[in-house]
Amino acid sequence: MRLFHKAKYPFIAMRRKAYVVSAAVLVLGIGAMLVNIFTIGGWQRYGVDFDGGVLVQVSFSGPMDVSELRVALGGASAPPITRFGGENEFVIRAPLEEGRDINEVAEGLDLQLSASLDESAFEIVRQEAVGPKIGAELQQRAALAILFSLALTLIYIAFRFEFRFGVAAVIATAHDMLVVLGVLALFRVEIALPTVAAILTILGYSLNDTIVVFDRIRENLNAKGGRREDPYRLVNRSVNETLPRTVLTSGTTLAVLFSLLVLGGAVIRDFTIVLILGVMIGTYSSIFIASPALLEIQKRFGTGDARKKQQGRRVAAAV
Repeated sequence: MRLFHKAKYPFIAMRRKAYVVSAAVLVLGIGAMLVNIFTIGGWQRYGVDFDGGVLVQVSFSGPMDVSELRVALGGASAPPITRFGGENEFVIRAPLEEGRDINEVAEGLDLQLSASLDESAFEIVRQEAVGPKIGAELQQRAALAILFSLALTLIYIAFRFEFRFGVAAVIATAHDMLVVLGVLALFRVEIALPTVAAILTILGYSLNDTIVVFDRIRENLNAKGGRREDPYRLVNRSVNETLPRTVLTSGTTLAVLFSLLVLGGAVIRDFTIVLILGVMIGTYSSIFIASPALLEIQKRFGTGDARKKQQGRRVAAAV
């Protein structure tokens, strides 16, 4: 039994409502970024990886759970903790506050652990400082990685399909990235390297979903009578034909991500939340942003067929 067999939903007819929703979310996100600049000093809430701080590696002589270690360091206010190396080794990423050096931060963590645990149960193996300069360089490289992925997307789809398909895909992908960043800024989710990895994963997922829809549009265009069919009707039919695949893929992906959110613990919670948000936005954009954007580009600039025919006539006349 096929899900959404012979679906005929008027997705393209609802595109203006989708534009309003997307514009509202983008304005809200950009507003949150501006507020963050004046309140926390940056348009996002950056973690130790980007703002600088102290990395302290702690080794325990006996079994230790991440949740137990987090409670020992203050519970909800504890710095990020990740398992590192052996079974009972962890890395604590603490911010380097103004007026304190790396040794003072490490000693503070040592005192917190000693107050809750036996001093002989743990040992601080190493401590390193991540300077703001390194954090700024990481920010720059993360931004370049995202821009580079968008450029490669445009080149690939322009080569694989047509240039207008590439532009529409880049618009949809940029939309997804801006919405995700806006939501992160609104709720002040801490941006760390895993968050950047999640954003890049989202871009790949959204692009894959968009290419599936575009491939069906191209197939229908090349079918008998496809070029003479009303473009809006053809694109809407193509979106409906790929809807079962879109819903099943997104549904199974979200089922796994929600399981990770519940069972994965606090270490990967932010990473999982960003992925869940990105999958939902990517599914939405492939239907309501990418396909309508393709139609808008065709409406304003044409398909390029007229130019090809004109060049063909010139070659024939020259011969």
